[in-house]
Amino acid sequence: MPADAPLVGLTTYRQQASWGVWDTRADLLPTEYAVAVELAGGVPVLLPPVALPEAAGRVVSRLDALVVSGGADVDPARYGAEPHPRTAAWQPDRDDWELALLGAAAGAGLPVLGICRGMQLMAVHAGGTLHQHVPDLVGHDTHSPGGDAYGDVAVTTEPGSRLAGLVGRELEVGCHHHQSVASHPGFTAVARSADGTLEAMEATGERFCLAVQWHPETRVEVGLMAGLVAAAREHAARQP
Repeated sequence: MPADAPLVGLTTYRQQASWGVWDTRADLLPTEYAVAVELAGGVPVLLPPVALPEAAGRVVSRLDALVVSGGADVDPARYGAEPHPRTAAWQPDRDDWELALLGAAAGAGLPVLGICRGMQLMAVHAGGTLHQHVPDLVGHDTHSPGGDAYGDVAVTTEPGSRLAGLVGRELEVGCHHHQSVASHPGFTAVARSADGTLEAMEATGERFCLAVQWHPETRVEVGLMAGLVAAAREHAARQP
């Protein structure tokens, strides 16, 4: 890997975890995320939730791209809704931090990729809303089969979109989401599953600002991460 490989920030969980002799609170992320970034030619940098959202600008200034990772439900209060009975375990500290990162990234023109929760948070950051329980809409659990299983979902992308240029017209993806994006101001819908669920969105303009509802890191979908890392290199080259 070249010494000037772009730095790609990855937001992380903060929760109870066990390893070795330890059972304690930890900042963590499945290894697949970092591996996908490395295989695409980037250097992964983990970004745990911090209690100083105002530090987001300093962090973003040192990155070449940002990935907002999967995780817990977004607090429904963030988009003016009451919690659905199946909405649970939202984490205010993570919401605060990642929303601050998204604001700073927009100001800096930083390339951004949202994954699962990341897509939902990007929509909320833009003033959008969420469907809090997809099975209520589609009548099945394919998008989140339960436990640690990923649902196999066929997705069709929008011709001419940035996403289609990276992954093709049709693909099968691994999903693990019981919520989805309902409204997404400033973003264009660029992929759906057969049941109509929105599976990807992207911002207009030259900036790489793209989000998918599935988990590309679980299948090492080279197209998405390669596109992000290429955008990160271009962003870095433009910096003084």
